[in-house]
Amino acid sequence: MTSAFTLVTRCEIPREALFDASLSIDAHRESMAASGEQAVAGVTSGTIGLDETVTWRARHFGIWFTMTSKVTALDRPGRFVDEQVHGPFRSFHHEHRFERDGETTVMTDTLTIESPVFGVLAERFILVPYLRRLIGERNDYLVATAV
Repeated sequence: MTSAFTLVTRCEIPREALFDASLSIDAHRESMAASGEQAVAGVTSGTIGLDETVTWRARHFGIWFTMTSKVTALDRPGRFVDEQVHGPFRSFHHEHRFERDGETTVMTDTLTIESPVFGVLAERFILVPYLRRLIGERNDYLVATAV
């Protein structure tokens, strides 16, 4: 079964700066320091681009995971998509949208996941809340550090 959620973050940072920060491997790694997340293959620093991959290694739920993601769509500064091409999920699709609302930038993250092991109840009651918290922490970090 597939589970999805959307997280909306509003800030006063120009959308171009927030878009670029969202593609930064270094910013992602720093925002996920608590899980020991490291880029170990593909694009491992700087900015990732269209059709490029990054392989992450991180500890979640006390278990080390490796996941390779690919940027499958990129339309600067409005939208990009990253998808798992190898890793722990049956499917993992993350759409990032950046819009202006007056002087405010609205960053919308929509994640659609499917776990190969856990059922829909585990997805909805464990994975989705966990991922929502991680994405929220990542977004807070981006807003605090994007220029």
